[in-house]
Amino acid sequence: MTVVYKSDPVRGREWAAILAEHAPDLPFHMWPETGDPAAVRYLVAWQPPADIGTLFPNLEVMFSVAAGVDQLDLSAVPAHLPVVRMVDPNLIASMAEYVVMGVLMLHRDLLDYLQFQRDGRWQEIRVTTAARRRVGIMGLGSLGTAAIERLRPFGFPLAGWSRSPKAIAGVECFAGEEGFHAFLARTDILVCLVPLTPETRGILNAETFARLPAGAGLVQVGRGGHLVDADLVAALDSDHLRGAIVDVVSTEPAPPGHPFWNHPKIVLTPHVASMTQPQTAAHVFLDNVRRHQRGEPLLGTVDRGRGY
Repeated sequence: MTVVYKSDPVRGREWAAILAEHAPDLPFHMWPETGDPAAVRYLVAWQPPADIGTLFPNLEVMFSVAAGVDQLDLSAVPAHLPVVRMVDPNLIASMAEYVVMGVLMLHRDLLDYLQFQRDGRWQEIRVTTAARRRVGIMGLGSLGTAAIERLRPFGFPLAGWSRSPKAIAGVECFAGEEGFHAFLARTDILVCLVPLTPETRGILNAETFARLPAGAGLVQVGRGGHLVDADLVAALDSDHLRGAIVDVVSTEPAPPGHPFWNHPKIVLTPHVASMTQPQTAAHVFLDNVRRHQRGEPLLGTVDRGRGY
């Protein structure tokens, strides 16, 4: 039962060392090396090779190295093949840290103070207490709920929005299209953590921004396809939104001349909010392999109908 890894080679070498120590029964190959293609049972990838059903005729599970699978064309993956997303506690913790950082930057007016510094201007902004700054999390899966738990101690009024109804103690929960507008109306800092699906593509658009209170901010850590770049720039330039922390864009890296590079109300980071760490991810993968071998349900199996 061979494992093929097709992603970042530096991290791949760490995976190889971990599996060699903890799973010597699983031969491990880094793409483009595969060993005997007929022996490959598990593929770990950001993007799979073309026609994997033919290339690996006995493949049993495909594992994504990411928490999401929107980078995959699921229609090109054989229907019988389970697709499993990465459920790594370290990845979840890292995302929650970034969300807290972004929310606090907006809450404590850091984007304004960075501009004041560039201008050589010593100017204060009256502090708004956390109890008066309403934070809304789009997406109440493992990433969204972890972010909520990290934000609780600050005292922000917290709300969440998801596709289906959820109940979280101390959090005002909204669901579906009918709850989206009310969720936006009570949100001063919007955090995007929903999966990217046909329904959520372009959801961060002019209409969404217009329904936020004047002076709201955005923390965009979902997927680049959620955001209509020009609509964000327009909302910031009109002063309806006061700032945005953006970690993901539709084209990565952001091309030269992209308006986010130099916009004074945007902090842009290069898709680093969370990273799959080999020290934990390889063990999460191995746990799922053992589950598969024992005939137990896999953790993180993707519902193809939902796309996540």
